[in-house]
Amino acid sequence: MPSSPQTIDALLTRSEQIAGLTLAEIAAHLGVQLPANARKEKGWTGQLIELWLGATAGSKPQQDFPHLGVELKTLPIDRNGRPLESTYVCMTPLLNARGETWQSCNVRNKLAQVLWVPILAERAIPIAQRIVGNALLWRPSAAQETILKQDWEELMEAVAFGQIEQLTARHGEALQLRPKAANSQVRTKAIGPNGQIIETLPRGFYLRRSFTESLLRNYF
Repeated sequence: MPSSPQTIDALLTRSEQIAGLTLAEIAAHLGVQLPANARKEKGWTGQLIELWLGATAGSKPQQDFPHLGVELKTLPIDRNGRPLESTYVCMTPLLNARGETWQSCNVRNKLAQVLWVPILAERAIPIAQRIVGNALLWRPSAAQETILKQDWEELMEAVAFGQIEQLTARHGEALQLRPKAANSQVRTKAIGPNGQIIETLPRGFYLRRSFTESLLRNYF
């Protein structure tokens, strides 16, 4: 397994080495088998890139390269360079929302510095033939952080005041809340409309496609 890069430059060099390669070529370099089950594609792609780049966090609630302060996000795109889906950021705390602040929240921590790795991943392209694009290291501009902070504060205020069931993916300009669970049977505790504890689907913070598309457009 590749060691974790010790500098940002080393991380960027490693990402440049796979630009233009197919997932099959990267898997062959690493001695990793392609998934037989197409439904497992999504998680597998991210894990393959993590392995190549030497990410250390796994599923822990911290950045993928904590010693560099960098989060890794693979971004499936179409042939026009447009993201195919929204991007998961982290889980949403549903019970202790009132104690959270933007300065110390996990969303801000995860998005402080992101290495985006675009992957040409239209559904018609078999997983083996999907191609890795040029990675980009991104830090939110002051304007972008203002939008993210505002979205986060509005969403967390609604969660804190028992409005979790009223929130939909339509809320938020750049950041949205969506169910994040293996299936609809999974339940977690949250604050209800009268301050009582209720059972609901776990939620995650996601970046809208429009946000990541503008980010890519500004860079490339």
